[in-house]
Amino acid sequence: MDCIFCKIVSGEIKSKFLKETKHSISFLDAFPLAAGHALIIPKNHHQKIQDMSIEENTDLFSLVHQMISNVDKITGSTLVAIHNGKDAGQEIPHVHVHLVPRSTVDSAGPIHSMFSSKVNVSESDMDELYDKLKI
Repeated sequence: MDCIFCKIVSGEIKSKFLKETKHSISFLDAFPLAAGHALIIPKNHHQKIQDMSIEENTDLFSLVHQMISNVDKITGSTLVAIHNGKDAGQEIPHVHVHLVPRSTVDSAGPIHSMFSSKVNVSESDMDELYDKLKI
């Protein structure tokens, strides 16, 4: 497989590992958006979160929970970002969670600033979406 994250997991590509668990690893991003930008990935190749087993998912987000405190020490705030699929902006088709230290001077904004246009959803459409999404 020609997946850069799988090559990091196998050791084919060297990385600055921060923590390893049974199913996940955390390492510094080689192309950081901010000093201390870390990634957490599952060791097994999965394109989307819902493709992972419950055990892998629990392990991944447990590691996110552990790592975020350390990343948060850098600036006091951390952006947690997941692009779940190509259309969501996922550039590498392997699940990965970004932990990016944030500050008031980093030129990045809130999530709503990522979208140049907003959708208007009618009350009836909102009800229909609610019925489709509730569990």
